[in-house]
Amino acid sequence: MHPMNAVPLLAVAVAAPLLVGLALWLSAAEAGLRGGLRRLLLSADRVLTTTALAAACAALLVAVAAGFWQVIARFLLDQPAAWSEALVRTALIWMAFLGLAATLRSGALVAIDVARRLSPPALRRALDAATLAANLSLMGVLFWFGWLMAERVRFQEMAGLEVSMAWGYAAIPVGAGFAMLGAIAHLLDPPRGDEAQGA
Repeated sequence: MHPMNAVPLLAVAVAAPLLVGLALWLSAAEAGLRGGLRRLLLSADRVLTTTALAAACAALLVAVAAGFWQVIARFLLDQPAAWSEALVRTALIWMAFLGLAATLRSGALVAIDVARRLSPPALRRALDAATLAANLSLMGVLFWFGWLMAERVRFQEMAGLEVSMAWGYAAIPVGAGFAMLGAIAHLLDPPRGDEAQGA
């Protein structure tokens, strides 16, 4: 394996368990220093995940508007817009990666919920920790390599939009960063439905 690829994978392999341990440590207390840090992290999550979700909705709106304009321009005006297809594609990429934060925060990704529901509390907590470790590992890899890709293509332009391709690729590390926070916040403060299912 090339060292350029090994270093980030090793960093993720070390950081993910440390972050899971930190999240488990923070989730064990409501008061004191741990409780304060937990509340601070959850407050930051509330603001940032809400912002990411609003931006994802805005990106969807941009994609719909640009796609609608493309249909009007192509079939009614007989003059297709060169920029609309690239804008739709870029907006949908941003929508997907920004929406990932809210998806992880709410626990809406595919889950092994039957095993979790039927498990005793200690095993359920271990499943939650393993799920967080897997999510953080994947998001860490996406963050690292997405950042490298955005840097690598920063001098290339998107056809039709005449802006740097880095704006499209930047969705990967930005979305992964928001998603990591959402995944940690899900462990610290799971939605009430999760607790009811687990009981």
